Formats: sequence, structure tokens, C-alpha cells
Amino acid sequence: MAVVAERRRIISTDDPEFEAEQHTQNEVEQELEIERRPEELRLLEAMLFASAEPLDEKALGQRMPDGVDVHAALVRLQLEYAPRGVNLLCVGGKWNFRTAGDLSWLLSRESTEQRKLSRAAIETLAIVAYHQPVTRAEIEEIRGVTTSKGSVDVLLQTGWLRPRGRRKAPGRPVTYGTTEAFIAHFGLENLGDLPGLDELKGSGLLDGRLPSGFAIPAPSDDPTLREDEDPLDPGDLDMGMAPRPTATDE
Repeated sequence: MAVVAERRRIISTDDPEFEAEQHTQNEVEQELEIERRPEELRLLEAMLFASAEPLDEKALGQRMPDGVDVHAALVRLQLEYAPRGVNLLCVGGKWNFRTAGDLSWLLSRESTEQRKLSRAAIETLAIVAYHQPVTRAEIEEIRGVTTSKGSVDVLLQTGWLRPRGRRKAPGRPVTYGTTEAFIAHFGLENLGDLPGLDELKGSGLLDGRLPSGFAIPAPSDDPTLREDEDPLDPGDLDMGMAPRPTATDE
């Protein structure tokens, strides 16, 4: 009685022959997958990538072969791109490729925009720096003209001015003062380093023929509220004390 022995070869996953065979099999599967992928998906990809603007289904369908369900093809393409770095999105009935939302931080860029202050804003800043705490009405009285909300609000947005409190007067107007950012920007050690009367005259910023008794107040940014100031009301800063500037006085 003959006994036939079956010879088996045990292949380890670390075997180079196995790895080469597996690699070849994966390539074949990928080629078959490409062959099975509908041609309309490639056409849609090409049109969407080439277009600078989002496209609606009607515009896409005009270049597609007859009988193609454009919407179904777009949905399938959307599913294919869902896990990728670029996603296919439909916004407002139009389709386009966009960077995946969780990767938007890769393309974000911070830039510093320098804007030149208007003369009204510069005058307002100087008045607040020397006369703080001061209200809008007091700024207008010193300037001699009506000060728009924009001049103060631009300075609030730059972080150079801040609301201090409310004046103990009818209407309880907000008082304003400078900030540490103002001191840092202009390279001052403290607010007392602002130029005095003689320095301003020497620099030509003041007319040499000043009225008798003219004086410049000694600036102080003491955060302690004065006797004529009340603390800010709850919610003052949350209610938009610095809305978008208007062009009235700019």
C-alpha cells in the first residue's frame, strides 16, 4: 500500500517572495479598480479642478455623455474624497473642491495691517493721553469740533484707549484713558515721559505765540477711579463699546 505524502510549504509573512507576490497582487487589484471606476467620475474631476468657480449640475451635465446621472456621480465622487485632504462640497447648489475643514489651519496666515491714523484720531489720542480720564464731550470741547464715534472707536480697536468708568454727571458718560499698549507702542517708560510744553515748542508742534497762562496738564494713567467716576456697569464691554468706525470725522 503506497502512501502519498503531501508536501506543503509554509510561507512566512517575512519571506521576501511572499512580499513580492503580495505587492504584485495589490498592483493588479489597483489596476482592476481603476478599470472598474466609471469614466464620468474622471470627467467630473477634470472639470471641477479646472474651473475657477463652483459649477452647478446643469453646467457639468452639458459636457457629460448622454444618459449619465450627474447628481449620482457627484455624490459618489464626494464619498471618494471625504477622507482626503481635499473634499468635494456642494454649496448653494454648486460643486467645487475645497481643503478639508480640519486642515484649514495649514493654509491660514496671519498678517499685520498698518493703517495711518486720521488727524481727528491723532488729536483725540493726544487729548486723552494728557487729560485722562476724559469723556467724548470733553474731547469735543477741547478740540473745538464734534468728534465722531469713529475716532474714539478706532483707538479702542488698536488697544491704545480703554473705557475707565462713568462720570458722575447727567447721562453718566463713559470716561477714557490710555493703556499699557499705548505706552509700549510709543516707547515710553510711563505716561509721565510724554513731552512737556517746552519740548512741544522746540519740536515745532506748538505755536510760539501761545495765550498767556497756557499750560499742558501733567498726564497720569493712574488706574484708580477718581472721585467723579463710577465703575463701569456690568455688560458695558460686552455691549460693543467699540463698534465699527464711521467715516463722519475721518
